[in-house]
Amino acid sequence: MTLLLTGYEPFGDDDENPSEMVARELDGEELGGHEIVGEVLPVEFDAAFEAMRDHIETHDPTAIVATGLAAGRAGISVERVGINVNDSGSTPDNAGAEPRNERIRGGEAAGYFATLPVVSVVESLLDAGIPAHVSNTAGTHLCNNALYSTRAYLEREDRDVPMGFVHLPCTPELAAKHAEDGNGTSGASVQPSMPLSMQCAAIRRTFDMTLEE
Repeated sequence: MTLLLTGYEPFGDDDENPSEMVARELDGEELGGHEIVGEVLPVEFDAAFEAMRDHIETHDPTAIVATGLAAGRAGISVERVGINVNDSGSTPDNAGAEPRNERIRGGEAAGYFATLPVVSVVESLLDAGIPAHVSNTAGTHLCNNALYSTRAYLEREDRDVPMGFVHLPCTPELAAKHAEDGNGTSGASVQPSMPLSMQCAAIRRTFDMTLEE
């Protein structure tokens, strides 16, 4: 039995992505009689869900946790809902695509709730001393796309697999790199961060709570 964990490849000016690092770090771990399978999705609107679908079909997971970077957030953000919108804002994907106010799937639901035990996960993380909160918006970029598209797919296929999305903060190393553009020496603030080991612990607990429900 497997637990599917996905992260995203680096994007923008970054050469690393904590979500990719967590997926690779936890890949192959045993948890509650299950094996965590870590996979990395492309940061491309036209390819990310197809990769996710292929991983689901290949691994037939008991639960799915997708992750991505939310630079600037101070803790673990457990997303409550994905909405039927693709909008890249000021950040094109890695193929240069810049969708604006587009529907992910025409004629389908406006949104899908995560089916992970969102509140229980956050409570468990806080009990463990890991900064975390329930988030009511996953944005409109590929993190939201992963949550909405995967939940929509599971509904269409009538697959009872708990699934949700977790936004991760910067690692200290990534926050330091972001500060090298002058913020660190000009009096501006530096982005909050969390060590990779704590981010990994948060994802383990997310799966733990999901398996308990």
